[in-house]
Amino acid sequence: MDPKMDPPRIGFIGAGNMAFGIAKGILSGNVHPVNVKVSAPSLRNLGRFQELNITTTHSNTEVVCSSDVVVIAVKPHVVPLVLNEISQHVTHRHVIVSVAAGVTLATLEELLPLGSVVIRLMPNLPCVVLEGALLFARGTCATQDHGAMLRSLLHHCGLVEEGPEAWIDIHTGLSGSGVAFVYLFAEALAEGAVKMGMPSALAHSVASQTVLGAGRLLHDSDKHPAQLRSEVCTPGGTTIYGLHALEQGGLRAAAMGAVESATERARELGRVSAAAGNRK
Repeated sequence: MDPKMDPPRIGFIGAGNMAFGIAKGILSGNVHPVNVKVSAPSLRNLGRFQELNITTTHSNTEVVCSSDVVVIAVKPHVVPLVLNEISQHVTHRHVIVSVAAGVTLATLEELLPLGSVVIRLMPNLPCVVLEGALLFARGTCATQDHGAMLRSLLHHCGLVEEGPEAWIDIHTGLSGSGVAFVYLFAEALAEGAVKMGMPSALAHSVASQTVLGAGRLLHDSDKHPAQLRSEVCTPGGTTIYGLHALEQGGLRAAAMGAVESATERARELGRVSAAAGNRK
């Protein structure tokens, strides 16, 4: 395709949360539902796309043949099967965008026709509310214009950045999985308030707003998190006592370890997918 084409036709193979989040984001831009199509083997997840007036199908090849940009949004171990199915229908006009955790550009390019334009993208769930964090890396045949096209397509989804492929698995651990880490922390905050006597519904509402407000302040200021944290603390006050308890519980090390573990798992999934691809 001409990467400057406006608007491109978008196809999704896979109808999970990531596909839905990206679809909602791009529909907030200049893409009309008539230019989007989604495939999945069952009806289970297709209903919510139909509510967005997006055409759905059970045929992956139908999606490829009627799209310019094809988003591969299936589980990593399914990617080789899907690419094997659609490969003969992929042409030089297509841009193949994979959001499968761990599946490398090399694996994708090996399973597609020579010269295919491939981009590896890692979004996260807050794309659904247009507050996602997305990082992409371009394959061998993907140009800067293709990257610019993808940025334009996704910018309503949230923060969109480009980087080397080595960062994608790290981004998976930091932001893809990190969303769940934040939810766990918010839950723990609320349960702490419940322990101290606050009603559960109120505690969870306040915890949600606390995380939202802290995130917005961090995003909008140019300050390092440590500086913002220090601004909340007063000598001998409540916050420094609470922070001391968190340090005693190993929160910082546990969070760093969680990102590391999730990153390593993403890399492991990539190795498994590559091995599966080599067997094709």
